[in-house]
Amino acid sequence: MDENERVIVDEPGYFKNLTNILENTENRTIANYMMWRVTRASLGYFTEQARKIQLEFAKNITGTKTETPRWKSCTGSASGSFGSPVGNLYVQKHFNEDAKDKMLEMVRDVRTEFDIVLNEVDWMDEATRKRAKAKLSTIKEYIGYPEEIMVEKNLEELYHGLEVDGANHFHNGLNMAVWGTNYAWGKLREKIDKTDWKRHGRPAVVNAFYSSVENSIQFPAGILQGNFFGSDRPSYMNYGAIGWVIGHEITHGFDDQGRQFDKDGNLADWWEKDTKDKFLEKANCIIWQYGNYTAKSVNKSLNGVNTQGENIADNGGIKEAYYAYDAWVSRHGEEPRLPGLQNYTPKQMFWISAANTWCSKYRNKALEKRIETGAHSPGMFRVRGPFSNSHQFANDFKCPVGSPMNPKKKCEVW
Repeated sequence: MDENERVIVDEPGYFKNLTNILENTENRTIANYMMWRVTRASLGYFTEQARKIQLEFAKNITGTKTETPRWKSCTGSASGSFGSPVGNLYVQKHFNEDAKDKMLEMVRDVRTEFDIVLNEVDWMDEATRKRAKAKLSTIKEYIGYPEEIMVEKNLEELYHGLEVDGANHFHNGLNMAVWGTNYAWGKLREKIDKTDWKRHGRPAVVNAFYSSVENSIQFPAGILQGNFFGSDRPSYMNYGAIGWVIGHEITHGFDDQGRQFDKDGNLADWWEKDTKDKFLEKANCIIWQYGNYTAKSVNKSLNGVNTQGENIADNGGIKEAYYAYDAWVSRHGEEPRLPGLQNYTPKQMFWISAANTWCSKYRNKALEKRIETGAHSPGMFRVRGPFSNSHQFANDFKCPVGSPMNPKKKCEVW
């Protein structure tokens, strides 16, 4: 390493504290700790006796009562290690290409609605508004899968040098760890390509992402199914479910963390001070609101500070998705009600579909851990919070003013 080479340290406090710990800790203790970290990371590749130790730990942390079936652990390990090849197989067998066109339409609609929100917020000065709109317009979307994973040669080159053997599970784990480390370090001095397909090459997952450094949103093929999306179902259900997710991810670019990055993904302060202060004031309302929710089964209050980014994204996202569906109806016309659910209007089904995506059940220990360490609020509060802040929800379900789902005081950032 050149002594004049520039190094960016995200957490300088870590290195300062680490130096103090190493200087004041016995070598034997440090060696034991290092060995324990290696052992803990390898437990899943050891014998059944070792896996029982892992299960006992999980019982105390999350309340898990039974060991994950071996076939499921092995499948998860393989799909985690070989995300792109598994994604290739998943796309070939399960992905409906019509989904991509519908998703592109929904992303356009939700993005347009957020642009309207930026026009209408009265707490934002014009200079900051202009930068916000520029950031919104340059968000890149990755939907489904990158075409490169469908080219076998690309996958062979990606995993070049990695050896796996069907009869050596433990050594496969070691080889994978070495290969992954070498791959990561091999990128150290390369010029960063934020559009590299390998950064978005794991389509067989049920999740969605916003990247601050890329200023991009990603919706892998795996989430375009089930409760979230169906190309053959009414649009009010899709906009309520995956439409909310789209709005959520876009809004992440303007939450407490995302707002600190500019349109090119650089860490930069592009907010005028007065507008920043007003944003923090509105975010504080969200912090207070969620911090006053209590999970009764464990008698624990939520951490409104830790979850504020996700809560801001949830609240803004559902609003954008709702208005995006309105725009869809203006183009395509009113949709019919669902058979067997004739008592619910399309607008009410939008909300029901949205709520259904966060239908959750937690073991008490898992819920406690989620509240203490998670960036997301538990599922029930991801519904209760945004819906109770929405005038549209209250209107569609005729909730009286002052009722739990239509409180007089509402919080709104975007």
